[in-house]
Amino acid sequence: MTKSLPQPVDVKLMNLTASALFVLFALLLVGMLALWVLRQPVFAVRAIAVTGEVTHSNAVTVRANVASQLSGTFFTMDLDRARQAFEALPWVRKAVVRREFPNRLKIVLQEHKPFAYWGVEGDSRLLNNFGEVFEANVDEVEQADLPRLNGPDGQGAAVLAMYQTLQPLFAGMDMALEQLELSGRGGWRVQLDTGATLELGGGSVAEVLERTQRFLKTLTQVTSRYGRTPEALETADLRHEDGYAIRLRGVTTGAVSGQKK
Repeated sequence: MTKSLPQPVDVKLMNLTASALFVLFALLLVGMLALWVLRQPVFAVRAIAVTGEVTHSNAVTVRANVASQLSGTFFTMDLDRARQAFEALPWVRKAVVRREFPNRLKIVLQEHKPFAYWGVEGDSRLLNNFGEVFEANVDEVEQADLPRLNGPDGQGAAVLAMYQTLQPLFAGMDMALEQLELSGRGGWRVQLDTGATLELGGGSVAEVLERTQRFLKTLTQVTSRYGRTPEALETADLRHEDGYAIRLRGVTTGAVSGQKK
């Protein structure tokens, strides 16, 4: 009986390499075939359902504006790119895109909630209730009494937070805070519904808040010295270390309060 000789190591390696290459080629072929099949028109997306918040643009308009930007079939479509296309629409803050078998996309939209106008007068930007700046047609804003906020790029949330801190203080004096601006140097400026302009200065939120509270607590007393009410205020400068300077309508000289901190 003839015994078979063991294969040399190099022959074994060649056989293993050949087997591995065959398996790899087979997997590659199967993958290419599957990709080809998934790209066939039979798997095209047949319907796009848009739900969620569509107050400023109806579902038909949304589909019409985005459909041409979507590519691929139900299986090959890039959902992240589709989401970005929907979120690029005016008023859309967030979009969730899901596949619904066998050939349908479901889009859930969240719209921006306008809190304030953003930028200078005539600007088309708005600020939402998250402190995010977005572009939109301001003529579509339903609220007619939105404040106007402004500040450097990326500071929307900080300006919103300061407004929400200061507004109740002025409301307690029957004054409406119509405009709030943060300068590039970190100074805050307020305009009231009476037309008065206030320079609040810079520093931390606590420091600005302290100066504003001191000003409002003594404003009635100071204006009464000149036979006026707080509504007569034209300008106020709170950047003085130990007080503030004001100008009143009908009073030719300015007034400086020496109230200590």
